[in-house]
Formats: sequence, C-alpha cells, structure tokens
Amino acid sequence: MYGQERPLGFLVTGGEASDYKSAAGLLDIPVGKPRLMLADKGYDGDAFRTELLQKGVLPVIPARANRKNPAKHDRIAYRDRNRIERTFNRLKQARRIATRYDKTRLSFLAFLNLAAARLCVKDYVNRT
Repeated sequence: MYGQERPLGFLVTGGEASDYKSAAGLLDIPVGKPRLMLADKGYDGDAFRTELLQKGVLPVIPARANRKNPAKHDRIAYRDRNRIERTFNRLKQARRIATRYDKTRLSFLAFLNLAAARLCVKDYVNRT
C-alpha cells in the first residue's frame, strides 16, 4: 500500500506464493480505509472484486485478455499505479531487499521496515 509514494505496511509471503492470494490481507492493515484498489491484471478475479466492493473499495483492475465479460476500470485512476511501482523501485535500491539475502521472514521484514523508514525520513527532511 502507499501514501504519497511512501509504504504504509507490508505483508511478506513466500517467494513461490502468488501475490493475488495475499492481497486481501493488505486491506486489514490498520491505516485508514482506501477508496480504490489499484492492481494489475493478475488480480482480476470475480471473487476478489466482490470482496473489495463489499468492503467499500472500488477495484481499478484491468480485465485479463481471456475474460469473457471484461469488467470496466477507470483508466485515469489506473495511471496512479505508476506511483506504486516507483515506490517498490525505491525500496529495491537497497540491494539486500532486491536480492532477499535474509534467510528468515522476520529478518527480511525488519530490513524492509528500515528501508521504508529511510524513505520516509528522507522525504520528511527534504520538506522541512
């Protein structure tokens, strides 16, 4: 999740696990209720869309090419997904995160939080 191009929380899964399966857990992070869920085509599924709508979150997810009844999405809002990708790229500038040297989930999550704090502090210092 992001807020002004700063990460708000993380959910670490195994390297072989699909991001789609853990996406619902991101909505449980206590950071305020999102209005939109920006995601790529990999998250396009009726069950996931229905779950988002039940929680009051509008899915902005383009339909897969093989979908029989493609769902509409807001193309203008989808452009903001670029900001999420930039946030991931800024985190991956730390080589330890990009290559995941840490063997345990806890140590990787700890370093991920340190890298995120570094981004937030850098933004805060440059604005004051």
